[in-house]
Amino acid sequence: MIRQLLSTAAVALALASSTVFAAGDAERGREKSQVCQACHGPDGNGVGDPQYPTIAGQYADYLTHAMGAYKTGERANVIMQGFMQTLSNQDIEDLAAYYSKQASKLHDLSHLK
Repeated sequence: MIRQLLSTAAVALALASSTVFAAGDAERGREKSQVCQACHGPDGNGVGDPQYPTIAGQYADYLTHAMGAYKTGERANVIMQGFMQTLSNQDIEDLAAYYSKQASKLHDLSHLK
């Protein structure tokens, strides 16, 4: 029982140490979003090409996780991995804060009927 608790605590500590806890600044994220806008549009609603996902209105923690996964290679996309390598953890938090505050044009899947 004690070994299981210690093992669980060690896993939790490892996860916590690899997680970014800095708060994102949406205004700084807007300033840093210039490169992202080529594919994701100025507000994260895309540029009209379905290959580029809409990121506006996504949860900030989801965006942070996704960008971090591109940075580490957990998610494979050559373009995104290249961009993410140039960003600090604070840059990622700022971009996530900015895009999470944008109004999304996505609401449901009814347009696919």
